[in-house]
Amino acid sequence: MSCSKRNCVCEAVEAILDAQDAVNDKCPTSCFQDLLNPAVAPGRDTIPFILFDKKGGLFKAFGNVGKRLPLGDEMDCFKTIFFRVENIKDDCCATLSLLRPENGDIKDPCDLGAEDRLFRTDFCIEVDLSCFCAIQCLSPDLVARRF
Repeated sequence: MSCSKRNCVCEAVEAILDAQDAVNDKCPTSCFQDLLNPAVAPGRDTIPFILFDKKGGLFKAFGNVGKRLPLGDEMDCFKTIFFRVENIKDDCCATLSLLRPENGDIKDPCDLGAEDRLFRTDFCIEVDLSCFCAIQCLSPDLVARRF
């Protein structure tokens, strides 16, 4: 059951996906080239964002629940407020991948330091974007690049 019809959060996430897809096309003359600037920073393909619920709280999700998969040297479950859009459907339902903070669980975006980075994971969540009232995009520089 949807919270409401299409909204600005859905439209913003669609625009983020379009920008990410344009970079993934590897077209050197893309109109979106400067947004993620793959020429300057190869591998930059993510616009991280945070979502706010209707009460103004930060939306969070959990990855590696039950410690099923090794994550580097660790097997810890983690909580995150940072996301990357992977796919979106016409009804504003989206697949978001969880971005894992380098230094463990971050409860507040202001807890990220200048040297902290977010890492892409294979953990995803399905969300109804119409249930959120706000989105805040973050700098692509926060996401660690894969070489």
